[in-house]
Amino acid sequence: MLKIGLTGGIGCGKTTVARLFAGFGVPIIDADDTAHRLVAIGQPALASITQEFGPDILNPDGSLNRNTLREEIFSNSEQKQKLESILHPLVYKAIQSEIEKLNAKYCIICVPLLLETGMGHFVDRILVVDCPVEIQIARVKSRDNLTLERIQSIIDNQVSRAFRKSKADDIIDNSETDYRLAEQVKKLHNLYLSLSI
Repeated sequence: MLKIGLTGGIGCGKTTVARLFAGFGVPIIDADDTAHRLVAIGQPALASITQEFGPDILNPDGSLNRNTLREEIFSNSEQKQKLESILHPLVYKAIQSEIEKLNAKYCIICVPLLLETGMGHFVDRILVVDCPVEIQIARVKSRDNLTLERIQSIIDNQVSRAFRKSKADDIIDNSETDYRLAEQVKKLHNLYLSLSI
């Protein structure tokens, strides 16, 4: 089965693109959803993260306080690497076992940090959803209610737009209308079906 790694900067429209592929019956595996499951109460990953970062990153009910952890890792690159070294291997292992259960011509694996984690080799093709930085900022601002400084720091922590595009096998331009987006997805869907024969 052909594995398509869907990636792109924050606010570029990865979720919208994944939804359009799902409309064609394509299985979607989302790394963020996988990571959320892995840090649920009672999961070994949550215990490892708590051991590393201390009990302050937990809510009173014992669940992970994502905001506290986010503050911790965005202000300290060493802490960010610690978290990634715990979580990323588990995420990719879980994704691999999901793939093995699928029966399809191809699947989309949505991994926002595919290139940042050096896991491009995990997929057969890299599909980048791209748009100008000012559009990213506007979308994230209206969606997540974050400050401009925080949005910029998230963008700065991701690989550059130019680097991402240089690693892409396929690029979807999401700076225009949804109609144009659907056209691009349909074209790629047909391409991936032809490649998976």
